[in-house]
Amino acid sequence: MTDAKQRTENDAVPGHEAPVEGLPPGWSTRPPDLTDLDALVALRSADKRPFTGSSVDREAIESELVGTASWTRRHLLAVDPAGVPRAWIVVHDRAAGRTMVFLYLDRSVADQDVVAARMYAWGEDRGRDICVMRGIDGTRLDASPFADDDLQREWLAAAGYEMRRTWPQMTRPVLPEEATSLPPPREGVTVRRVAAHENGLPVAADLHLVHEILESSFEDHFNSYRESFPEFVQRLREDPGHRWDHWWLAFVDTDSRPLAAGTVVSSVLSANEDGKEGSYIDYIGVHRHARGRGVAKALLHTVIADAAERGRDRVGLEVDADSPTGADELYRSMGWTTKYVIESWFKEIGAGR
Repeated sequence: MTDAKQRTENDAVPGHEAPVEGLPPGWSTRPPDLTDLDALVALRSADKRPFTGSSVDREAIESELVGTASWTRRHLLAVDPAGVPRAWIVVHDRAAGRTMVFLYLDRSVADQDVVAARMYAWGEDRGRDICVMRGIDGTRLDASPFADDDLQREWLAAAGYEMRRTWPQMTRPVLPEEATSLPPPREGVTVRRVAAHENGLPVAADLHLVHEILESSFEDHFNSYRESFPEFVQRLREDPGHRWDHWWLAFVDTDSRPLAAGTVVSSVLSANEDGKEGSYIDYIGVHRHARGRGVAKALLHTVIADAAERGRDRVGLEVDADSPTGADELYRSMGWTTKYVIESWFKEIGAGR
């Protein structure tokens, strides 16, 4: 395979060809390609492991680089005079008005503050490109450093970002017997998988119902953005851990018919050092009309039981530390504990230069 065929689609995105000014002498920038995969895994691992103690998902990085997840992301590598990649920035067009920014930088670099500043400036320019592409007036740049990463927090502050929220990353062990021992839903509450066709693909009506429930459930939550149905489905499918049979719907009985009340979307966590996969709760939402009826607990029990049945050893999730529904209290009562914490840092930008 030639280098030209290995290049990602980032080569065709305006702004990727422009040199980044102000880097240390002898440094250069370029879009990464598949031959850089090992370097990207190393950069993200070095960024993550000190704060989480865990490794990264190589398959997920490959998807971001040349797979389905690459279609909504723009990348840039900063390379030192010896040709070694030392920094990697990813700009993710998450939704209209929301642009995620991730910087991974080798902490042994002498001029790391300079490199970080120039990379974040490049990311801001790409955020403006996305505004123009979408035909919107501005976007929120959204970065997610680890709460204990003082260097990353300093770089973000210098780039004009402000810290707005904290998000505990929680995990719960799963026991084999929980495949059958967990309590059933309360009377009047039922849970079922999203319906599927004979070929295993989900029924469109159920997918639309999941999207509708999540959009309505999170209207009063922090940093909630209206996301179109195609954007929602595409984004969830980008994750290598995505599985259609990990989506569930909950219903509550009414006088006339069962009413859609909640949903949970989960995925597969890659194997840990013990070779055990886990499950991850990407989204759980309960409609306002059904809160207080045990719907959330029934959905959580469903994911736990499914993980146990599949031989997995844990279920992970993220929670807003200031959730208006008190979700963190429910999770703790059901055995989840905080493994580490990330933060939300925001910067509002306009489409103009």
